Amino acid sequence: MVCCMPGVAFVPALLVSWSSAAFIISYVIAVLAGHVEPLVPYISDTGAKPPESGVFGFMINISALLAAITMYIRYLLIEKQNESSHFVRSSCNMFTLCMGLMGCTGMGIVATFQELAVPSVHDIGALVAFGSGVVYITLQSIISYKSCPRWNTYFVCHIRMAIAVISVIAFIPSILYS
Repeated sequence: MVCCMPGVAFVPALLVSWSSAAFIISYVIAVLAGHVEPLVPYISDTGAKPPESGVFGFMINISALLAAITMYIRYLLIEKQNESSHFVRSSCNMFTLCMGLMGCTGMGIVATFQELAVPSVHDIGALVAFGSGVVYITLQSIISYKSCPRWNTYFVCHIRMAIAVISVIAFIPSILYS
């Protein structure tokens, strides 16, 4: 199984590094081109106009792919751990993976359809990305608690749940006020 192969731990680290670079590079290009104000612009605004839109779209699509690979590795890891512990139903793990992959698809839509060019498609992609992402994070937190103490520490579970709660809290106003 892929999750048992040494070396797959670089994928989540690559995802974080690549995604951070995508946001930073497109931000710098947008600020230098005068397309956004330097103080806290929307992420989508930093990739709305050429030339930063091309860089943003390309890099975020790669991020979506890396996120999908990371989620699949996590899915396989849980399946492997579940063989001996039976802490979660396989269908729950599969549903969680599907929610994550939906979020990755939403990221791809956001990256491909710029905010200024096709706003309705961009907004739907953002809703799918962030909504599915919040559900994915929450379900992963629950799975982590179910796998304690054999496969996780309670500290890690609390951190994951705190991130999930913050995500839910941040998602609600973005729906209400967008």
